Amino acid sequence: MENLDEVDRKILRILERDAKTVAKSIADQLGMTKTPVYERIKRLESDGFIKNYKAVLDTSKIEPSITVFSFVSLDAQKGSLMDDFLDNIALFNEVTECYVVGGEFDFLLKVTVKNLDAYYDFAKTRIATLPNIGAVKSAFVLNEAKNSQHFPLL
Repeated sequence: MENLDEVDRKILRILERDAKTVAKSIADQLGMTKTPVYERIKRLESDGFIKNYKAVLDTSKIEPSITVFSFVSLDAQKGSLMDDFLDNIALFNEVTECYVVGGEFDFLLKVTVKNLDAYYDFAKTRIATLPNIGAVKSAFVLNEAKNSQHFPLL
């Protein structure tokens, strides 16, 4: 895979801040013309550096919700059992992020639900019923202090 040069990195930084920034505006910011910037963006997309574009929603304006980080450990860490867990988790809309982690737990889940009762129901009827669950510990978000959703391009 081709390495990113400094211009590519600058383009990615701009698009990460605001994905709706047009090639002309990016070109102006970088002191370039529109065509090479547009071609670079297309290459970054086709090479997979840009996976997709998203709108960041202000969830507090849509409906009340809580975020819970669930630390899950399995009884056994066999590859097929871990794959089964990941396949099941992929089906749960409440799980917005899932990471395989090392240490005391096997997985870290970011779960978004309407309220504590909804989380209890989710944990009891969805997570706890999965095969090979050893333990689930939860941390409830009281306040979102930072959520930059960006990759620190150096």
